[in-house]
Amino acid sequence: MISFENTEIAFKSKSDKDLKRAYWLFKMVGSPSFVKFGKWATNASFKAHLPINGIVKATIFKQFCGGETINECTNTIKQLNDFGIGTILDYSVEGKTSAEDFEKTTNEIIATIEKGKNNPAIPFAVFKVTGIARFGILEKINNPENELTEAEKKEFQEVISRVDRICKKGFESNVPVFIDAEETWIQDTIDRLTVSMMVKYNQKEAIVFNTLQMYRHDRLQFLKEATNTARIGKYHYGIKLVRGAYMEKERDRAAQKGYKSPIQPDKLSCDQDYNAALTYIVDNIDTLALCAGTHNEESSQFLSKLIIDKGLQRNDKRLYFAQLLGMSDHISYNLSNNQFLVAKYVPYGPIKEVMPYLLRRADENTSVAGQTSRELNLITKEMKRRKLK
Repeated sequence: MISFENTEIAFKSKSDKDLKRAYWLFKMVGSPSFVKFGKWATNASFKAHLPINGIVKATIFKQFCGGETINECTNTIKQLNDFGIGTILDYSVEGKTSAEDFEKTTNEIIATIEKGKNNPAIPFAVFKVTGIARFGILEKINNPENELTEAEKKEFQEVISRVDRICKKGFESNVPVFIDAEETWIQDTIDRLTVSMMVKYNQKEAIVFNTLQMYRHDRLQFLKEATNTARIGKYHYGIKLVRGAYMEKERDRAAQKGYKSPIQPDKLSCDQDYNAALTYIVDNIDTLALCAGTHNEESSQFLSKLIIDKGLQRNDKRLYFAQLLGMSDHISYNLSNNQFLVAKYVPYGPIKEVMPYLLRRADENTSVAGQTSRELNLITKEMKRRKLK
C-alpha cells in the first residue's frame, strides 16, 4: 500500500516560501465568504482597469498556473520532470465566440503538441471543444433530429477540421490528445467527434482520448458499449476518467426543464462507478488506455493496487494518474516516487483570460468536502517537520 502521508516526498519540490504561500492560499479558499468577496473584488478590479496583475500572478496564479505563455511554463515543466512527473499544458482561455479566436486557440493547442514532440516531460496535450467551437452549434447537433442550415453545416465542417488538425498533429508527433468532457447537452456531439478521430488515429495505440465524467449515472454502461464498438472497429479507445465538473449546473437545468437528472444520486454511487470503471479499464487494457484524473486518495490507492495485482508494469504507458498543478501533491509525488506514471495539468494563458479557471478552482476547493482542510493539514505537517530538522 502506498502512503499518501509522506509530506517530505509530497513537498520535496517546494521551498519554505512556496509552502507558506500555499498555506495562506488554502486558508483563504477554505472560507466561502472570502472566496465570494475575492471573486467580486477581482472582477471589479479588472473592470476598473486597476493594476492587480502583479498581485494575482504572485499568489493564486503562481499556485495553479504555469505561466502566461508556453515558454513561461518551461520552469514548471522542468521542476515537475525533475521529480518524475509529466506536464499536460492546458491553454485555459475561455468564453471566446469568433471564428478568428477559435483559429487562434486551435493553433495554440497545436503549439502545445509541438512542445511535447520528442519530449517525455510532456506526455499529453488537451483541449475543450468549446474552446474551438461555438456552444450553440454543438448543442444543435447534439440532437440528430435537428436540421441544420447550410451556414450551420459549413460552420460545423470547420469545427471538424479544427479537431482533425489537432488530432492529426498529435498522431504525427506521437503526443496523445485528451478531448475534455463538457455539459450533457453538448456531450453526444463531442463523443461522436472524438470517436471519429479515434477511428482515424487510434489504429495502433490510443492517441485520441475521450473524457468520461463518472458523476453521470450512465457512463459506466457507456464505457462498456464504447469498448465493444472499439473492438469491432479494431481501434484503441483512450479514456481520461474524471468525476466531473458541471454537477450543479446539470441538476439545475434538469429541474428547470423537467427531465431526469443525469447526475448520480449521491457521492457513494459516483465513487463506486469510478472504481468500477478503473477495474473494467484495467481488465480490458488490450483495447483501452487510461489517464485517471482524480484528487481522490481512495481511488488513487485502488488503481495503484489494481495495476500491481494484475501484474502490469507500473510504468505501462497505457496507465497514467493525473492531478491539477498546485493541488494534491501528496498524491502526485508519492505515486511518482513509487514508479507510477503521473502528470500534472498545467494551465496557462494571459492572467485576465485565465481568471474564470482560477475562480472555479477557488470555488471547487471551497465546495469539495475536506479538500482544503486536507491540503492545509499536510502543509502544516511538513512545515513542522522542517522546523524540527
